[in-house]
Amino acid sequence: MTATSQAPTRSAVHPATAARLVLFGVLGVNLLFVWYMFFTSDGPEKNTLITVGKFFGLHVALVMIFQLVLISRLPFLDRRLGMDQLTTLHRWVGFTLFWTLLAHVTFIVLGFAQLDGNSPPVQIISLAGSFPVLLGMVAFLIIGLVAIVSARYARRRLSYEAWHAIHFLLYLVIVLALIHQLFEVTTFTASSWSRRYWFLLWTLALAGLIIGRVVLPVWRNSRHQFRVAAVVPESDDVVSVHVTGRNLDRLPARAGQFMLWRFPGHNPWWQVNPWSLSAAPNGKSLRLTAKAIGRTSAGLRDLPVGTRAFLEGPYGALTSVQRTRPGSVLIAGGIGVTPIRALLEELTGPITVLYRVPTMGHAVLFDELDSLTRMRDATMHVLTGRTSEGNNPFAPAGLQSLVPDITARDIYICGPEKMTVAVLKSLSELGVPKSQIHAERFRLAG
Repeated sequence: MTATSQAPTRSAVHPATAARLVLFGVLGVNLLFVWYMFFTSDGPEKNTLITVGKFFGLHVALVMIFQLVLISRLPFLDRRLGMDQLTTLHRWVGFTLFWTLLAHVTFIVLGFAQLDGNSPPVQIISLAGSFPVLLGMVAFLIIGLVAIVSARYARRRLSYEAWHAIHFLLYLVIVLALIHQLFEVTTFTASSWSRRYWFLLWTLALAGLIIGRVVLPVWRNSRHQFRVAAVVPESDDVVSVHVTGRNLDRLPARAGQFMLWRFPGHNPWWQVNPWSLSAAPNGKSLRLTAKAIGRTSAGLRDLPVGTRAFLEGPYGALTSVQRTRPGSVLIAGGIGVTPIRALLEELTGPITVLYRVPTMGHAVLFDELDSLTRMRDATMHVLTGRTSEGNNPFAPAGLQSLVPDITARDIYICGPEKMTVAVLKSLSELGVPKSQIHAERFRLAG
């Protein structure tokens, strides 16, 4: 076990703030350009309703392109914002896309119904006779389906594999939208400037998607040739998998990050899981530690040594890059201890570990944590028992009692959703600045 020492990274602008400035700055500039092109266009206008519908249509295209950027898993954004923030943005942008598209369809249908003297249902059938318009309608129905299954009530009742498969339909939406936009000559191709602009924008967005989701993972796996080196049971329901490969010192992985793990030949390709690195990368091997919850994680115990592994990533911003203070508090719940254990290996300065488990028997990797805290001269509190009025260590008073100077430290959190929400609420009540709070919930964008 090799411990590395890294000082806090300090810069004039926090990494997450810099990424948001770039992301929304570029979006704002494009939004202004789209408005300029629309209001200076000399295209023929049929009636006000159709004009408003076309205005919303331009925003549909821009929102779709923005969504492509969010799901591209580009390293610049992921390392600064993390998958959690990108997924939250992805969710809100997805619903924005649905309502903007609904407005576009509604105004277009009502406008042409007024123009042709038809009722809206008859006009929908009439418009569907145009092939590009029909493709746009199909895209709208698919986006509506994805919006429904993305609602919290439906999402909780779908398996990750089913939810992910439905989201793959969005790639079909991209194709349909491109064809629809290509033939909508009165708005998107009203001038040579608008034609060039939309061509460049779609090209850059699709290139980012292909590079981030296809080219980079394929290139890294070809370069590193990941293989299972050892499978080590940690307890009756927890197992660690050690993976080796070539030139791992060139893999830009950090403690606290996670990867998407596939084991072709042992599991079907669509069975992919986001597991954290449970040890700081040392340039020679990578390690995941997982609890047997589903079929894939339970099957890790039977992985043959030598099995090929296909890894995507590293992803996540739960790293020392986000540090703003010399001291740290590492808060883990259950199997969420894995990235916390890796961070403990890398971080320096005053460190306090708060590990929440039902009993000591559930304390995964406890021996390693104990050894590392001693090596780091850190403090560890294993918090056992059920949460109740008399046993709530993550209440504001409980946190301040365990770490009196908690408001002057960076806080890293990984654990069950309820625990994470409770900790975040308490930190807010204690007045801890958001820039000092770093959480990982393993929510994937697309």
